[in-house]
Amino acid sequence: MNKLNLTINYESYKSLAGLNDEDKALCSQAEQALKTSYSPYSNFKVGTAIRLNNGKVVMGSNQENVAYPSGLCAERVALFTIGSAFPDAVIESMAITAQTDNFKIMNPVTSCGACLQVMAEFELKQKKEIEVLFYCLNGEVIKIKGIKSLLPFAFFEGRLAV
Repeated sequence: MNKLNLTINYESYKSLAGLNDEDKALCSQAEQALKTSYSPYSNFKVGTAIRLNNGKVVMGSNQENVAYPSGLCAERVALFTIGSAFPDAVIESMAITAQTDNFKIMNPVTSCGACLQVMAEFELKQKKEIEVLFYCLNGEVIKIKGIKSLLPFAFFEGRLAV
């Protein structure tokens, strides 16, 4: 038996003030995406903004449905939009934030496993890591390079692509 250890590297900022202008703008756009969230059941709004290598920014927000499994997270809304509207674009970075009137969110909200798996697939497809900013409104920002830091055992099966 081998015992192994995983280590991840990330940057932590107390606020947006520590980020460069490009990252600040992306976080601001993720905040704007909150306005299109359809979340009447959870009242938990999530917004994301994704910057592409062609300069475009694609935004997404969570979309709920009374049949709960039928909804979709903000990250996948934006990622699938990119897949269909900009299939050859490369994702440079993405910012994700959340807001609710039910309680104060104290820390950045991270992506669910399904969203991480989709992000990992995009990295594989584009052969380039994605920089992710998890932004807590008026608070901390976590910046990570590459989805493998968040989902080290992502599912990939090369034989399915044959």
